[in-house]
Amino acid sequence: MKILVTGHEGFIGSNILKFLKAQGHEVDGWEWKFNSMPDTRGYNWCIHLGAISSTTYTDVYQILKQNYQFSVDLLQLCKKSNTNFQYASSASVYGTTTHFTEDGYLSPQSPYAWSKYLFDQYVSKTINTCNIIIQGFRYFNVYGPGEEHKGNMASPYTKFMNQAKYDGVISLFENSNNYKRDFVCVEDVCMLHTKMFNSTFSNIYNVGTGTATSFEDVAQTIIKKYNAKIRYITIPAEVKNQYQAYTCANLDKLSSTVDMNWTTITDYINDRNC
Repeated sequence: MKILVTGHEGFIGSNILKFLKAQGHEVDGWEWKFNSMPDTRGYNWCIHLGAISSTTYTDVYQILKQNYQFSVDLLQLCKKSNTNFQYASSASVYGTTTHFTEDGYLSPQSPYAWSKYLFDQYVSKTINTCNIIIQGFRYFNVYGPGEEHKGNMASPYTKFMNQAKYDGVISLFENSNNYKRDFVCVEDVCMLHTKMFNSTFSNIYNVGTGTATSFEDVAQTIIKKYNAKIRYITIPAEVKNQYQAYTCANLDKLSSTVDMNWTTITDYINDRNC
């Protein structure tokens, strides 16, 4: 197949680009350019991953322009060119809720989360009248190789791993045993995208493992592997206000569409030469 990947230089995008090429697909990448749009003609699929991904970014105008309006315009182009459309949403749309079911109440807490929420809402209103397949993926906490450029926005896995290997000490927020996330490795995310090419259903799906693991457990698994230590720190005020205490993907909708053998983060740490 011929596939266009937006945001192909980012963490998930670069992994998907490599994965698709290894499977023999013809793949082109595209990055955000001011007042410019990609040519979607001739592609079987467009995988739209490009976005301002920082949850602490505060320029609301730019986030709405780049994350929301660009996504709307890109979807319209894909409709015109009969190009099927996969896009990255985010579990951040759930905010302070605890249900994590795709059709339930949502409570976005940051400009980034709002941009994802608004596009999900736009898709939900048009998805059943489209001439193409549209698949939205609400990523939970994706981690894996290729995150180094993300800096402070890198996953806890990558930050803890680097701290353990290079400093011998992991900086962990106090009470991290009470903060749990559904961590999903980027390799599984890549596999899911390709498996979903075979689905003719349009929908918005949670993408996680269905299992929540505490930050404390992740850190403890890593320090055992690298003989490191933990230093507990106070959570910054600017982070605490939008910090989700718990996320865990409800996979009922996704599991009825595709079979996946998800990797737990503890197995990922223990089984790989990271």
